[in-house]
Amino acid sequence: MQRVFFGSLKMASQEPDMVATDNRSIEKENHNSSSPKQLNDAEVVEVTNADYALALASGPKLNPTSLASIQLFLILLVAFMGSMSNGFDGQVMGAVNGMQQYLNYFSIPADEGGGVGTPTALIFGIYNIGSIVGVLVAGPVTDGRFGRRGGMFTGATIIVVGAIVITLAQSRAYLLGGRFVLGFGVSITATACPSYVVELSPPQWRGRLTGLFNTFYYAGSILCTGISIGTGRLASTTSWRAPLAIQIVPAGILVLFVWFLPESPRWLMSVDRKDEARRFLAKYHGNGDENAPLVLLQWKEFEEAIKLDASDKRWYDYTELFNTPNARYRTYMMLMMGFFGQWSGNGLGYFLTVLFGNAGVRSQDRRLVLNFVNTVISAIGASIGTSLSDTVARRKMWFWGTLASASTLVIVTGCTAKFGLEGSNNPDGANAAIAFIFLFGFVFSLAYTPLQALYPTECLAYNTRAKGMAMYSLAVSCAGLVGQYAGPIALQNISWRYYIVYVCWDLFECTMVWFFAVETKGRTL
Repeated sequence: MQRVFFGSLKMASQEPDMVATDNRSIEKENHNSSSPKQLNDAEVVEVTNADYALALASGPKLNPTSLASIQLFLILLVAFMGSMSNGFDGQVMGAVNGMQQYLNYFSIPADEGGGVGTPTALIFGIYNIGSIVGVLVAGPVTDGRFGRRGGMFTGATIIVVGAIVITLAQSRAYLLGGRFVLGFGVSITATACPSYVVELSPPQWRGRLTGLFNTFYYAGSILCTGISIGTGRLASTTSWRAPLAIQIVPAGILVLFVWFLPESPRWLMSVDRKDEARRFLAKYHGNGDENAPLVLLQWKEFEEAIKLDASDKRWYDYTELFNTPNARYRTYMMLMMGFFGQWSGNGLGYFLTVLFGNAGVRSQDRRLVLNFVNTVISAIGASIGTSLSDTVARRKMWFWGTLASASTLVIVTGCTAKFGLEGSNNPDGANAAIAFIFLFGFVFSLAYTPLQALYPTECLAYNTRAKGMAMYSLAVSCAGLVGQYAGPIALQNISWRYYIVYVCWDLFECTMVWFFAVETKGRTL
């Protein structure tokens, strides 16, 4: 039996100029079940990607314009709606929070630029509480008898219900209830959708396709922030109800089409539907050849993974994530991405209209336009990061992206402090603050957007992936709860000084990534 774990031996496929900490990589433990050795006595051996490289070199080479590839892209496009739904909620509330019509309707206290204080903290934070509760069922639903598709369908259906509730909300209580339901549903899709995308993607395209999945967050963001510019000029409640209603669209597409999609070949293997799994791999990964080297390699990998102990079949049992040193290291890396991906300054994005107000922008319409522009710039950064995800090492992208984020926040803090004060007569200084807010969105999205979907799934072994991604969703929700609850209160009390907290934390993140992060690029699943 083989178990995958994290070790510290140098891999032949890694770049020679990396520092010692770059040598952390996924390795294998050879353990003969008939041997008297116990697991903790197993010898560590070096494993390279020679088999994987040989399989790719042996062909056949996949053609991205072939009928099978186009079909695969369309299949994955439906799963991308899960990320798009998340993007809608992430940005639409930020835009709506900057509308005076919304603030007046729900009697929410506001600062220059949008809602702040405890009421706003509760409205934003309850979403993450829903996500935390959703994690309890996300793993079992995604691993259950209906597979990854069942998880996507369940989560998307709940999102539709939540979106309807907040769109029709007549009071804060309705709004809070709908936000809770939305968070619950997103937690399930955030577990099922990325696992589905990773497991369907051919290994040589996995980085780009998984990064593209997370980039679809911005497809939702751009649409909702663009709509908010127009509706924000309306005097009625339609100004904020219309953007909230649009959230129904991507989740609705997922609900309507998910049962027409093929199931994950890895899940099919786990429930002994081997013929279906083999046909899928042959069609989409082997140009129709069941004996293609890459198909055979993945088949062998599937068989080895499924032989691992069966605790993942027990919905309540998460011990596989912690029961060996290698499993714990994998889990720690996954959790590190979960927390760092929410605490690197991007949490300020929920309150961008307030940041623009702090920078000296007094017009609601201009703040909404700037919010839209920032979303477009962030999407460009995410697209570039996705295109680089199969060529640039994960660890390098993570470290340098975080350092660049800290650097831009330093300049935003300085410019806002000096030129964003009421009565400031230096529009150039205020514009500099706005420009670096845009630059922060660009560099953060370039680094983190592809990594947030890709890195956790690459760290986790198959037999723990669904529950591991559920735990990842829990980490993201907990981190988001802290940031989204504390953010409005901090912005009300200490204004731009709150940015300094993120600068210091980003520097801490850089240290952790440099010394502990593991390189996963080019490894098999």
